[in-house]
Amino acid sequence: MARYLDSVPLSGITFIRDLMYSVKDPFRLDQGDLSFDAPDSVKEAMRRAITDNRSHYLQTNGLPQLRELMAAKLRHRNRIPVDSADEVLVTNGGMHGIYAVMQALLEPGDEVIVPDPEWPPTVGHVMAAHGVPVGCPLYESRGWRYDLDELEKTITPKTKVLYVNTPNNPSGGVLTRDDLERIAALARAHDLWVISDEAYEDIVFDGAEHISIASLPGMYDRTIPIYTFSKSYAMTGLRLGYVAIKNDAMRSRAKTVVAYTTGNVSSIVQYGGIGALEAGRACIDGFVTELEARRTVFYDGLAELGGIFTGQPPRAAFYAFVKIDPSWKSTPEFKQAGKALAGHGESLSWRMAEHLITNGRIGNVPGEDFGAQGEGHIRFCFARDRKELAGAIESMKSLFAVKV
Repeated sequence: MARYLDSVPLSGITFIRDLMYSVKDPFRLDQGDLSFDAPDSVKEAMRRAITDNRSHYLQTNGLPQLRELMAAKLRHRNRIPVDSADEVLVTNGGMHGIYAVMQALLEPGDEVIVPDPEWPPTVGHVMAAHGVPVGCPLYESRGWRYDLDELEKTITPKTKVLYVNTPNNPSGGVLTRDDLERIAALARAHDLWVISDEAYEDIVFDGAEHISIASLPGMYDRTIPIYTFSKSYAMTGLRLGYVAIKNDAMRSRAKTVVAYTTGNVSSIVQYGGIGALEAGRACIDGFVTELEARRTVFYDGLAELGGIFTGQPPRAAFYAFVKIDPSWKSTPEFKQAGKALAGHGESLSWRMAEHLITNGRIGNVPGEDFGAQGEGHIRFCFARDRKELAGAIESMKSLFAVKV
């Protein structure tokens, strides 16, 4: 038996997402799913593929036309010097891309430095590849960015990979060009690989700039960027992602993983990806404009709760990663919580998560699930429609006895 899998944690996001399906009339602010529908260009391309009977096996790497479009996007939008579509590998969503890359890169005992807080499956993927995740704090006071001197001190002789996630999930922090140049210098000096998780590349606000570290001089040689259609094109359930790998040996290994886990990604979905990329950025820009408005609506609502949740709106992604008022720990509600989501001791964030779900029908994810730096925080997704966001706020007002 593969007993090592017993030690690989299953994200609290997964547990809570499944739990929320049993809640009547829930406010689904727990999962990172947009309320938008996939663009018409995607749906039409998929309908056409079904009509044309495109329901047969494909190349393991992915449809050539799709990979050509992906390579062109990487060159022109991300400024990554991809020489050929042969360097691109289509995956079953961004998560599958992370899994394939971790399996291709890591030997048992290799250390991977990951941000803290960070999307929980990242740590699980490292451990599933027999690697060792090593957290390095992101600081709220720095806009959820590193102390780069501290990052350098985290590197040991066992370090193999620096995992970069910008924009960051859950915090919405965005690393600057100076940050990335320093990280690139560390990778070169210590001969490290960089995995660049860019799932939220298009969801940026307030003039923030997303920069792929693979676009910096010489960095594509040692960087594997990972992308998904889930967030930019509201295709979360369709499961379509891709990675770019310049190194032939690593790309061959990743292809082997893909071959033995999917055979090929769904043919119909890949044609949908062609429809997305051929249509351009118009739908993305519309999504971002509306997400920015929803961010304002949600944070305005949180401000009416008397300080129970505080924090600055994120510069990217679509999550409110807010601090819980520590004084809530002295309330009867804190003491009563801890049964439905048992096993997390005195964690403020897990107790609050249970209170919101059980008594308010409000989906959320406890900050501790994202790492030690996340404890005392809670994550809400504000990519839901305005009616759902307003309903969640009204439920919170009732929960916390806010006088309207």
